[in-house]
Amino acid sequence: QVQLVESGGGLVQPGGSLRLSCAASGSTIVRINTMGWYRQAPGKQRELAAAVSSGGSTNYADSVKGRFTISADNAKNTVYLQMNSLKPEDTAVYYCNAEGREIRWSGLATFNYWGQGTQVTVSS
Repeated sequence: QVQLVESGGGLVQPGGSLRLSCAASGSTIVRINTMGWYRQAPGKQRELAAAVSSGGSTNYADSVKGRFTISADNAKNTVYLQMNSLKPEDTAVYYCNAEGREIRWSGLATFNYWGQGTQVTVSS
């Protein structure tokens, strides 16, 4: 079993910054291929904000390009999302996601886990 622990959400004024962190842990982890941040605003579907592969490739939603930066510390299985120039429309619950390979009783398997979510509110 893989656990994802998120931190860093909160209330910030428009134009402000926040940094989210997500640490993956679990003795069954063989490797993590991709970690990312998704977000879900009230009444909307969950969408990708940003993701980073173990090789360092990044992917951003058009709406956050130039404002958000995703980075990872592979040795710590941790991903960070630096969010600058925040807008009210960035308000959402942000969920960490990790995809990779783990050992289960049946053998090597692919995993895809979610964190519990952290609220980001951008408001004056």
